[in-house]
Amino acid sequence: MKSEELYALLRRRGFLWPSAEIYGAAAGLYDYGPLGHAFKRRIEGAWASWFLGLSEDYYRIEPAEILPEAVVRASGHLENFTDPEVTCARCHSSFRAETVLEKVRPAGVDGLSPAEIGKLIEENQVRCPSCGERALELPRPFNLMFGLDWGAAGKERAYLAPETAQASYLAFHRMWDVGRHALPLGIAVIGHAYRNEIAPRQVLFRMRSFTQAELQIFFDPTHFPLPFEEVADESLPVLRASDRANGLSAPRAVTARELVGEGGLPEFYVYHLAQELRFFRDVLGVPPERIRLLEKSDAERAFYNRLQFDVEVSVESLGGFREIGALHYRGDYDLTRHGTATGKELAVTPTNRPRLVPHVLELTFGVDRALWALADLGLEMEGERTLWRLPAHLAPVPVAVFPLLAKPHGEAARALVTTLRAEGIEAQLDDSGTIGKRYARMDEVGTPVCVTVDGETVDPAHPNHGTVTVRARDSKLQERVAIPALPARLARVGRFPRPRAER
Repeated sequence: MKSEELYALLRRRGFLWPSAEIYGAAAGLYDYGPLGHAFKRRIEGAWASWFLGLSEDYYRIEPAEILPEAVVRASGHLENFTDPEVTCARCHSSFRAETVLEKVRPAGVDGLSPAEIGKLIEENQVRCPSCGERALELPRPFNLMFGLDWGAAGKERAYLAPETAQASYLAFHRMWDVGRHALPLGIAVIGHAYRNEIAPRQVLFRMRSFTQAELQIFFDPTHFPLPFEEVADESLPVLRASDRANGLSAPRAVTARELVGEGGLPEFYVYHLAQELRFFRDVLGVPPERIRLLEKSDAERAFYNRLQFDVEVSVESLGGFREIGALHYRGDYDLTRHGTATGKELAVTPTNRPRLVPHVLELTFGVDRALWALADLGLEMEGERTLWRLPAHLAPVPVAVFPLLAKPHGEAARALVTTLRAEGIEAQLDDSGTIGKRYARMDEVGTPVCVTVDGETVDPAHPNHGTVTVRARDSKLQERVAIPALPARLARVGRFPRPRAER
């Protein structure tokens, strides 16, 4: 399905639409409707359940989304959080350098200097995407942060958070004080980040306001106990930076054990890389052949990273692999910078361990991007039927309840919804239109189970009294189930998978 078709479908069903649409829409900003909001919350819940489930010492916080200037100065964002911007001298339109060079250099422009980017534009005779002229000027760095006037006089400066990660570094000293003084300590945030994209594009992949889910794990690099043997034989589809330098573009299947032994990567890093893969494959339901773990080279990595693998998914509507998540080993960069800037001692002494400034392992995940990728992967046409093969635990409507006829069966259907909700099952009533149209609506939004209340359900004299018809989305198979047995039958429909057995 093409990007335009996919976006039209999501917009028509009320998943999302352009923000300020009646004013002509605001570029790079989108509003989520009821179904989009519910789907997004399911994705966020699945991420939190999986990654916070890795340890009893991983916690979630909810921070403010405005940062004083001193914070982003210390973090390096004022100096380094830039994209190369290319401007057309003829029509004065501005673009990201990566955008105008995407056909010439699909790998992107990370690590290239402005002169090298300008040379690529000149040698390949790249034209302005807006006016078609060869008038693109030498790129310049463009800072992506949104600045704010701060205080009543407006003389101080603040910024909308360009990432959720900084909040975890600022909260570390407080979390250490209220915690049990042990490492590793995980701090997770699911929240908004804001970036003044030069030219927002590809719908949810280049936005100015978007949702990130990030887990910052603070740890002692000499002592990070974890159950590596659980993942040691996991096969990972990796594309190393050295492979790319040699002209390879397809990932190789390498076990976690091999990445540590022959690959030279730290055990703690590879363990979490395997958990990232499992989340995408087993929780989001991305087919393994559509996932690759791409290592960034020294020149390509973000300025704070020692190691970086991006988790990429092949998104056909956008023409190939796109980054959805990443694993960053940031060393002690963040706490050292903030400690120096504030004069606050951020070194800690874990129980029975030497004093140290903890290192940070960052697991980052783009919620909006994942939503788009799951729509790309799961929405398909079967004749005139639109079917979204979502994992049951991600469906925005896990269970739909239909009265076959609104008046004679409506009361019993509403009572059934109340019963299911009391059992913790997210059920939604739909009594609009024919039963066929209701099935079609629910197929299109990925509802895994539809339950129909009919005449047999409410007729005390019928042998099937007190039963309902349960219909499975993918197979369309139907069966009669007694209402008392229904909650147990549906109990796992909306339950999120966890990395380890329920404790």
